[in-house]
Amino acid sequence: MHDREDKEVTAFVRARYGSLLRTAFLLCGDRGKAEDLVQTTLAKTVVAWPRLQRSEGVDHYVRRILVNTFVSWRRRRSWWEQPLGRLVESQARDEYVGVEQRDLLRRALDGLPARQRAAVVLRFYEDLSEQDTAHVLGCSVGTVKSLSSRGLQTLRKQWVKADAVADEEVRYA
Repeated sequence: MHDREDKEVTAFVRARYGSLLRTAFLLCGDRGKAEDLVQTTLAKTVVAWPRLQRSEGVDHYVRRILVNTFVSWRRRRSWWEQPLGRLVESQARDEYVGVEQRDLLRRALDGLPARQRAAVVLRFYEDLSEQDTAHVLGCSVGTVKSLSSRGLQTLRKQWVKADAVADEEVRYA
């Protein structure tokens, strides 16, 4: 890699690292895995950099690497860990509603299949269009619509279920 390309890659990484890390965290649900995912993605990007400079879609390419690597990792048996359970808090619920809701959303995202999760994150967090999401996922717009719809439906069910459990916990606390 030449000095000019090295500077371009460095500038790209500085500009996009935070965004990539947030997206990776939403995909993984774990900060350490998200950092590993971004590192792997950027390593693959550096290898392809000379070819990427001749195209318009560097951001799409990097997102696609991120999503494909995530989906590949999720297929491995070593990816899955068993959570120990959910802690039940009986006091000060109102102070932590935002934290609890973010945790609930993260847990609900963890329950989605990898491609549904990727579609939901790209469409509704990254705010990509259906066409851009299809490009990143390497599928049709119809598939993006289907994946997003099923993912959102599952998230809604999880949210309603969690609200019912929270109401029960408050009632018995």
